[in-house]
Amino acid sequence: MFLENDSMFIIRKYNAQDRSVVRQICCKTALMGEPSAGFFNDDEIFADALTVYFTDYEPESCFVAEYENSVIGYLLGAKDVKRMDKIFADKIALPLFIKALRRCIFFHKRNVKFLFHVFLSLVKGEFKSPNFSKDYPATLHINIIKEYRAGGIGSKLINTYLDYLKEQAVGGVHFATMSDKASRFFKNKNFQLLIQGKRSYFRYFLGKNIPIYIYGKLILRGVRQNAR
Repeated sequence: MFLENDSMFIIRKYNAQDRSVVRQICCKTALMGEPSAGFFNDDEIFADALTVYFTDYEPESCFVAEYENSVIGYLLGAKDVKRMDKIFADKIALPLFIKALRRCIFFHKRNVKFLFHVFLSLVKGEFKSPNFSKDYPATLHINIIKEYRAGGIGSKLINTYLDYLKEQAVGGVHFATMSDKASRFFKNKNFQLLIQGKRSYFRYFLGKNIPIYIYGKLILRGVRQNAR
């Protein structure tokens, strides 16, 4: 669906009532905008892994796009990647693993296949990258329902989040995307490509490696430069 003008949707702060629909959108748009069901069998565990930190530990940094009183997209943010990683390791990882065991996800062929290939990518060193958190301490996770990926929703979400980070005196933001289309979008939004690599763990599923782009934007420095 194409939205003719930006007055047809609103961007607002995330609230606890949005949690369920945010998780649904996460699963519907997991792989370059396509559903996670093709490669992973448990939406509950998948959504936990990708969204629980943001919705449960830093909801004040999250935003949603709403159209006709329905949430159609989100931007989940974290002001400090180091804090996020610590909370995930200390408070989320073990309960998530126990929950996964109870839900028997490791006995499902689709899940085992996916996790095995992720492990192979890990062994190959595909997840290694420089630590950008000093200059770009914040991060984000953005998704929009397929039918609404036009009309400026993504731009509005990004701009709202960048304004929020400025207000919070956060120096910069970095994040990863696997989508060529998203890569072009962030280039047009004046984000800097920090590093480019590949992920082979979807090769068994898609028949090809997937590029990984890590983008960054210096926020406070940009403000100082504009002020001169």
